[in-house]
Amino acid sequence: MEKEKVIERQREIIQLIKHFCNEKLNEEYAVLAEKLVCKLGRKRNVPFVTGQTAIWAAAVIHALGTINFLFDKSSKPYTSIDDINDFFGTKKSTTGNKSKEIRNLLKLSYWDSEFSTKRMVNNNPFANFVMVDGLMMSVNELPEEYQEIVRQVKDDGGSISFSTKK
Repeated sequence: MEKEKVIERQREIIQLIKHFCNEKLNEEYAVLAEKLVCKLGRKRNVPFVTGQTAIWAAAVIHALGTINFLFDKSSKPYTSIDDINDFFGTKKSTTGNKSKEIRNLLKLSYWDSEFSTKRMVNNNPFANFVMVDGLMMSVNELPEEYQEIVRQVKDDGGSISFSTKK
């Protein structure tokens, strides 16, 4: 598909998502969703070149919601899968299937460093751990200078591991 057509479909999907986020979610989800759509648009085989833009918009929200516990009523913001499908006029099974396709394609999972909300980042039970020689250990058990390196890398959105073997 021509690059211009991909960009046009990308814009349409992002516009639909922004409308949903303005009504039901927040700016943080709008930013994450736009970032996700742009990443999908850079794939060799852009998945959203076929199908309805409303389905892809719903699927992007669903994919982000799945990895960020958006469908948990104790979550802020909260929305249901039915709310998403009602808003976009999509079917639950279609949205769920496209969402799964997105999550598989981008290898999205809980506490994803690129697509997690701030709330998820702050509640990440693994945030205080680092891999050392293939074993997980608390950052607090490292020497102070290494603790600082780990915190700096994580603050910059990166990940780090150590090896004591040469």
